[in-house]
Amino acid sequence: MGGGLLSQLLGFFFWGFLWLAGPVAVYSGGPGTSGADAVAVVVDGTAAIAVTDGDFVCATLDWWPPEKCDYGTCSWGLASLLNLNLSNPILLNAVKAFSPLKLRLGGSLQDKIIYGTGDPKQSCTQFIKSTSEMFGFTQGCLPMSRWDELNEFFQKAGAVIIFGLNALNGRVPLSDGSLGGPWNYSNAAALIRYTVNKGYTIHGWELGNELSGSGVGARIGADQYAADVINLRSIINEIYQGLQDKPLVLAPGGFLDTNWFTEIISKTKPNSLDVITHHIYNLGPGVDQHLTEKIIDPSYLDGEAGTFRDLQRILSSAGTSTIAWVGEAGGAYNSGHHLVTDSFVFSFWYLDQLGMSSTYDTKTYCRQSLIGGNYGLLNTTTFHPNPDYYSALLWHRLMGRRVLSTNITGTNKIRAYAHCARESPGITLLLINLSGNNSTTPVFVTTQTVYSAALKQHRRHGAHRTRFNHIPRLGKTSEFTREEYHLTAKDGDIHSQTVLLNGNILAVDSSGNIPELEPVKVEATQPITVAPFSIVFAHIPYFYAPACR
Repeated sequence: MGGGLLSQLLGFFFWGFLWLAGPVAVYSGGPGTSGADAVAVVVDGTAAIAVTDGDFVCATLDWWPPEKCDYGTCSWGLASLLNLNLSNPILLNAVKAFSPLKLRLGGSLQDKIIYGTGDPKQSCTQFIKSTSEMFGFTQGCLPMSRWDELNEFFQKAGAVIIFGLNALNGRVPLSDGSLGGPWNYSNAAALIRYTVNKGYTIHGWELGNELSGSGVGARIGADQYAADVINLRSIINEIYQGLQDKPLVLAPGGFLDTNWFTEIISKTKPNSLDVITHHIYNLGPGVDQHLTEKIIDPSYLDGEAGTFRDLQRILSSAGTSTIAWVGEAGGAYNSGHHLVTDSFVFSFWYLDQLGMSSTYDTKTYCRQSLIGGNYGLLNTTTFHPNPDYYSALLWHRLMGRRVLSTNITGTNKIRAYAHCARESPGITLLLINLSGNNSTTPVFVTTQTVYSAALKQHRRHGAHRTRFNHIPRLGKTSEFTREEYHLTAKDGDIHSQTVLLNGNILAVDSSGNIPELEPVKVEATQPITVAPFSIVFAHIPYFYAPACR
């Protein structure tokens, strides 16, 4: 949209504030607050376009041993499910802060792990590095003593658990390079039975990791995979018989292959597969030296929309009750890239992914990882939160389940997403500024109704007869305020691992407590001022949105 037309429409939007907020003053402008440098966000609050889970934000815990290295860097440390320090207070507080946080337990090695449930035929030995083995490690084992420790932590932290089962047991090589034969589920069934007998709550059991389509390391045909999912459903129904709440069945935890996904969804109807999970590493390998350029490129970010759109088309055309999750997403594969995927700049990619995926009715989004690699929400060594942790926590606390259609005019460098506010009136607007220019950008928020009326009047009378910006200025002080949360990088360095909220550094205290996330209050008549390379969450309680009643 041209700057002249946008300037005129912004004047009309000031009237929109009267309607949105009631009888309050219209913002009267000022230096740098109107014209070509201003942008407008149009939110349609009449009806939700999608609905997410209440615990939409999810994180993963992986199996990788300390010897896991990529490009000469070993970034996993003691972050495995087998050796993670569960007594660290920061870890506990970081998970508890979400109340609840979904945790997906799995990853590349999950299909090479057995469960030490006491079967004398199976020895419980740990992973050993071996270049001749798939993913560079031999078979490993989860002792039940460790499973007990993990569940004690999950219960204390209030986490919601998804467990990825070993889907390669019993497979045999086929002539086409894939693995065939039915899944040998005896070991998995023993773990599930042990879990139920101990009274541990599991929200869902997921079958396999990255075995769909062409696979990663190994692959299984969709017809066989569908049969295995049906078997998993039968096992769960049998073991959980008589219990009120049965866990979800999830699969395949792999990259979207439309033909493969279409077949498995069709063959698991009507009620064997609750959730179809797919993975996202759209930025390429962690060694890529152009990750930052991709992250701040709007057209590159837009490219992933096709994945969400294709999966929703498959689900819609299949007429299934199966829903979609992102089961694992680290952006850059092979453990990410230090000072990119664990720094402030990655929140641009991460929050844009949360916003984009939610508009396509994705119910849950699992970030790789909670801790471990170079893309952890927590630092692998110190457990201190990286910037994305605070981005995730703000999303969880502010963005409600109902997703609203949102468009931004005047720039393509600011991304905008809106949801009904979480457990409070109005809406929450997320703004992501991918531009590093030296001036702040004023953002005005309006409804679809006001925006459409402005365009209609402009087209009817022409720009030369439309004087939207010559509006009488009302002097009454607004009684309406909104809450804003501005995230910026320390010293303006987008590769910093320190993030500021409204100008204050976010850091845990000496006891490992997560800091309070306090907003600033802004009068309704003022535009949202978005700094270069910054992120803003704005809770607007006075925004009239019938979808949010």
